[in-house]
Amino acid sequence: MKGRALRREQRRLREAAAAVTALGYGGDPHRAHPAGLKPRSGTQTEEPAVMRAVSVNLISLLFIYCSLHAPRVTEGCSCALTHPQDAFCNSDIVIRAKVVGKKMVTEGPFGTMRYTVKQMKMYKGFDKIQHVQHIYTHASESLCGVKFDINKYQYLITGRVYDGKVYTGLCNLNERWERLSLAQKKGINHRYQLGCGCRIKPCHYLPCFVTSKNECLWTDMLSHFGYPGYQSRHYACIQQKEGYCSWYRGMTTRDKTTTNATDP
Repeated sequence: MKGRALRREQRRLREAAAAVTALGYGGDPHRAHPAGLKPRSGTQTEEPAVMRAVSVNLISLLFIYCSLHAPRVTEGCSCALTHPQDAFCNSDIVIRAKVVGKKMVTEGPFGTMRYTVKQMKMYKGFDKIQHVQHIYTHASESLCGVKFDINKYQYLITGRVYDGKVYTGLCNLNERWERLSLAQKKGINHRYQLGCGCRIKPCHYLPCFVTSKNECLWTDMLSHFGYPGYQSRHYACIQQKEGYCSWYRGMTTRDKTTTNATDP
C-alpha cells in the first residue's frame, strides 16, 4: 500500500511539473510567444495566478513525498529507525531512572538542559559511570533535545558518555518504562547484550535478504508503516551456535521459541 501511494504521488508530481512548463514557457515572463500567437486579453494576469496555484500544489505534494520518506522527524531533527537492541548495544549508558529536576546550564539557541535523575537500576555502563545523577541534552527539540516529565514517571534512558557526562537525545532510546513490552524489558535486562555481536538488517521494501550468518532481517517497516512494530516489541536477535544469529522471542516460559533469521 505504501509503494502504491508513493508511485501515485510521484506521478502527480510529474504531471504538475509538466503543467507548470506548459502554462508559463518554463516560468520566464520575458520569453517570446510562439510565432503567430499572441496572448488573449487577460492572459498575462491569469497565467501568474494559475502558476502560483500549481506551485502551491507542488509544494503540498513534495511535503507528502518527504513525509513518506522521513519516518521519524521532529522539526529540524531527523532520526533513522532503530531496533531497541541496536539502541542498547550502541549506547554507553542504559539506566532506568526517575527525573526529579532540570536546569538550563547553557543559554542561547544551542542551549543545554541538565536533568537530575534518581537512578533505579543500571543495565549497561558500569565501566563508564558507577551512578548517574545528571543527564544532558539539547534544550531545543529541533536540535534533537529530549524532554522528560519531572517527578512523574520512571524512564528507560540511553546515552553516550563524553568527558564524564551522560548525553542523550531524540535519536536515543528514551521511553517511559511502563510503555515497554515484557520482551523489551527482558531484552534490556540481559537478552540484548547477548546479541550485540549480531547485525539487525532493516528491510524497507521487497525483496530483501540476509547476506551473512550474523544478520537478522528486520521487516517491521513493511507491515507497520513505521515504528515500533512486532519485531521491535517482541524479538531479540541472538547469536546461536557456530556464530549464526536468529530472532528470539521470549514472552513467557511456555512461549520461548527460536526462529529462522528471516522470521517473523
